[in-house]
Amino acid sequence: MYNSIKSRLKNELKEIKESGRFKDERKIISKQNSLITTEKLDVINFCANNYLGLASNQEIIDAAKTTMDQYGFGLASVRFICGTQNIHKELENTISSFLETEDTILYAAAFDANGGLFEPLFDAQDAIISDSLNHASLIDGIRLCKAQRYRYLNNDMDDLENKLKESQHSRNRVIVTDGVFSMDGTIAKLDIICDLAEKYDALVFVDDCHSTGFIGKQGKGTQEELNVMGRVDVITGTLGKALGGGSGGFTSGKKEIIEILRQKSRPYLFSNTLAPAIVGASIKAINLISNDNSLILKIQNNTKYFRNKIQKIGFDIKGDIHPIVPVMIYDDKIASEMADYMYDNGVYVVGFSYPVVPKGLARIRVQISSSHTKDQMDKAIGLFEKAGKKFKII
Repeated sequence: MYNSIKSRLKNELKEIKESGRFKDERKIISKQNSLITTEKLDVINFCANNYLGLASNQEIIDAAKTTMDQYGFGLASVRFICGTQNIHKELENTISSFLETEDTILYAAAFDANGGLFEPLFDAQDAIISDSLNHASLIDGIRLCKAQRYRYLNNDMDDLENKLKESQHSRNRVIVTDGVFSMDGTIAKLDIICDLAEKYDALVFVDDCHSTGFIGKQGKGTQEELNVMGRVDVITGTLGKALGGGSGGFTSGKKEIIEILRQKSRPYLFSNTLAPAIVGASIKAINLISNDNSLILKIQNNTKYFRNKIQKIGFDIKGDIHPIVPVMIYDDKIASEMADYMYDNGVYVVGFSYPVVPKGLARIRVQISSSHTKDQMDKAIGLFEKAGKKFKII
């Protein structure tokens, strides 16, 4: 039976490899940090979501160990059966307090948080108005919902207003956007979005996975950066990036919305409870950044330094203030070959090509961390210059 599909899959894999879009997975044999050890060599890591360097922070690791010793390895259950420990409620309350929201619900992953959000809340009487560059998890979550769908051009507020006008017949409407668009490092115009939402009586939903913990003066995300605290109705985020780098996600917002999700959200109802070690480590991570913003200041300074330097040597980059720095290569195959060249020379970066990004917009996505030193950034910048000339990009 398998032979009927085997040849097709082999041909598809061959085409992906020949186009330069094949995704290799390199094996790391050390902790996640700015300097990591792979099976091949030691490299400076510029492609992780470890924005605050907390993935290898000893206080985080100790918190995970202590929590596991006290509460066990796992719950072997879902939340509403026998999978809720006091620490799960503590983490939910900690997130709510940090983000200044009414309530929070935990998920096994942020992908699940987005996948389980829309179907319990909206049906064919409602409308979802989504940014064209939203994350795949949002797209999949919206597909599971029977609401009417509208899509506006990325960060185009005129187009968003047109879609709000077109959907005025709907019972409820929700504007859905990434807080930070992860392929471009650009921030959504939440201040204008909130103004439009109030004008047209719509809800606002933000996926803040690439900003929670380090964007904004206190790390409260894009809502803080754009001065719209309290005006966003629903926020999803992750515990797997800046807040320790493990796994797990959450939805935070209005208490009635969160309670409906506890009753009806499928990924929450039918997935094992978040492991105790992750919960304990996440509580510690939020407490660390709440009491000391030095890591937030460090990543802001590192980002500014790297962005200025990489532009000066002649590369096109996207975004503005975010530590995601897309270095534009434009050609899929060259992006892959250039990333391999840099890896072989001690700087770990990854090329992004179609279908992850649009055709003709291949790039190497650099991600800055507060754990990067100036010497590490200078080495990466120097190697980018050498590689850019070698591959005739600059």
